[in-house]
Amino acid sequence: MINAIVFDLDNTLIDFVKMKKMSIEAAASAMVDAGFEMEKDAIISRLFSLYDVHGWEDQTVFQRFLSEVQAVIDYRVLSYAINAYRKVRVGFLEPYPHVTSTLYRLKQRNVALAILTDAPKLQAWTRLAAMKIDLYFDAVLAFEDTQEHKPGKKPFEAILKALDLPARDCLMVGDMPDRDMLGAKSAGMQTCYAKYGARYVLPFGTKNATLVADYEISDIRDLLTILEPSAPSKKQ
Repeated sequence: MINAIVFDLDNTLIDFVKMKKMSIEAAASAMVDAGFEMEKDAIISRLFSLYDVHGWEDQTVFQRFLSEVQAVIDYRVLSYAINAYRKVRVGFLEPYPHVTSTLYRLKQRNVALAILTDAPKLQAWTRLAAMKIDLYFDAVLAFEDTQEHKPGKKPFEAILKALDLPARDCLMVGDMPDRDMLGAKSAGMQTCYAKYGARYVLPFGTKNATLVADYEISDIRDLLTILEPSAPSKKQ
């Protein structure tokens, strides 16, 4: 029986890769408009290289970029980049199709809902609030809560403690097999691979999700079918 569903956040409830890509493209265009002498595509490539090194939640990527290519940071160019990035980011902070309606129906069924994300706490809450889905969740755990990334044990132990439910009664839904699925499996949870969000644009991940997930979904509303008593496991 599934009494709780734990969601990853980025690329599970929100199309994070699309948001990041569009925001960076806007920032690069703004920098060129501000007089920065580099081709837009070269700026984009360099920024994503920095994200690969410092993480996709790095809040100082533009400063890092300008420090590498300029002797002194041009704060006019920096301000253009940050403003353009923020403006586009807000516009793309939308949940995947059917997320809100599915969360609503799950709560109607008295299923406990939680978030387990590697994102920083402030960014996680900002995204949830912007999408107006924050009130659906009984627990939200981010990186600062355990100081350990998935698939480490601490994040999964912490979310199970917060839910106060046996691991076997909890379903982990995520787009990263090597983080969400493996970590949840090690904790004794059931697992569901959100393949609609698995773009594998990031420099990590494996496409071999079928080896570790109990279920696969192409749309988040497929969770409603999984919760039916007669729903078969993907591995059956």
